[in-house]
Amino acid sequence: MQKIYGYWICTGLLVLWLIPNGVLDLMRIPGVIAGLQHLGYPPYLALILGVWKLLAVAAILHPGTRFVREWAYAGITFDMFDAFVSHLAVHDPVPIALAPLVVLAFAAGSYFLRPAKFRLRLEA
Repeated sequence: MQKIYGYWICTGLLVLWLIPNGVLDLMRIPGVIAGLQHLGYPPYLALILGVWKLLAVAAILHPGTRFVREWAYAGITFDMFDAFVSHLAVHDPVPIALAPLVVLAFAAGSYFLRPAKFRLRLEA
């Protein structure tokens, strides 16, 4: 029973990060564009990331998307790890560089604590 609470806490925190950031990416607000350019990425990447973040939320929250959910967690992992490395590469302060790892921790908690009904079943 405690596992399900941990799942929903981690998933809730992850979704509470993904939705506003996905929307801000899609809106291409100046702060988002400046952040991407600071890291050396083109402004159009905001649109791509915004779409994928919001699709990840849908995949994680919809109960019938087991296979797609796996890909959503993978995408979040790649995005957050790459953000961490990008911040290190441009010598951002440690707290800024570590922030994506906090989001990655929420994703990992959500992934590893998810109930059996949300897990991909592989047939042998």
